[in-house]
Amino acid sequence: MMQAPRPGPHNALTDVGGVRVGHVTRDEPGWLTGVTVVVPPEGAVGGVDVRGGAPGTRETDLLSPTCSVDRVDAVVLSGGSAFGLATADGVMREAYAAGLGWPVGEPTQVVPIVPAAVVFDLARGGVFENAPGAEDGARAWREARDGAVAQGSVGAGTGARSGGLRGGVGTASAVVDGVTVGALVVVNAMGSPCAADGSLYAVRSGLADEFADVPAPDPALVRAHWDEQDAAFEALRAGTATTIGVVATDATLTKVQCRKLAEVSHDGLARALSPVHTAYDGDAIFTLATGEVAAPSELDLVRIQAVAADCVTRAIGHAMLAATSVDRAAEGGAALSSWRDRLTAG
Repeated sequence: MMQAPRPGPHNALTDVGGVRVGHVTRDEPGWLTGVTVVVPPEGAVGGVDVRGGAPGTRETDLLSPTCSVDRVDAVVLSGGSAFGLATADGVMREAYAAGLGWPVGEPTQVVPIVPAAVVFDLARGGVFENAPGAEDGARAWREARDGAVAQGSVGAGTGARSGGLRGGVGTASAVVDGVTVGALVVVNAMGSPCAADGSLYAVRSGLADEFADVPAPDPALVRAHWDEQDAAFEALRAGTATTIGVVATDATLTKVQCRKLAEVSHDGLARALSPVHTAYDGDAIFTLATGEVAAPSELDLVRIQAVAADCVTRAIGHAMLAATSVDRAAEGGAALSSWRDRLTAG
């Protein structure tokens, strides 16, 4: 009999054995950005699916099922728009120093495989040029740990915005039929995480009681929020949003199956954000399979895909609930209210 999914012990991506997460948060004066690095156990198989009209990515072509490299040493999620892709340079250096990489010659001649994706957060801290770089990426690698994962306005989600609210980093996991699946998402979408009544779409997909204490939106605050959003949409520019993330499982999957897992995981974005995959967004989801559990049957694989999409949805909910308000308007940056501060009475 199939089991009902339940959250893992930390309800986080790190519930997948051997997966570690590290954040570097740059929120000093003039800055609102950062980087998040996901480090899988050695030998993890990777995939990716990129959608939307404005992606900022690195090494995603290499993860195509038609290409030969199938192992991933780390995945980098960064702020800073295309400037932030430089964070992967630092992660590559750290991975190389640890002896990781794809062999290209003698035993010590390896090239670390470090795919990356970025979100747009330029100038939200006040200074347009302030973007994370290689040293921030290297530090995030060194900070990577298992166990509980910090959520909200941290790492790559420090300067994130979603539907006029402050976005951030969120994570969730599920265990079903002996397989663990987890997701970590950086929410920086053009679309809104809120339904018409101000409630978070993602809350409807909660497992157990993970969203039991979420307050109800205040109707007056909801009306004010939507009135402000109508004006805010007029100022949007293509390429100034994006939601990116990583899905991991301990199941044994091929590179083709990792790609399909990434494709289906995008369904989780559509359940938590509206709209998604627009010309303003460059949504990307990476997948990692550690191979600790035997390969699933075809039907079990479909269930893993469905659970992964739900983890993405739930992770977005946790990101929005953990975000905190910030006001950098006096420095020429953004004033971003959290969902809790903007739409609930306290």
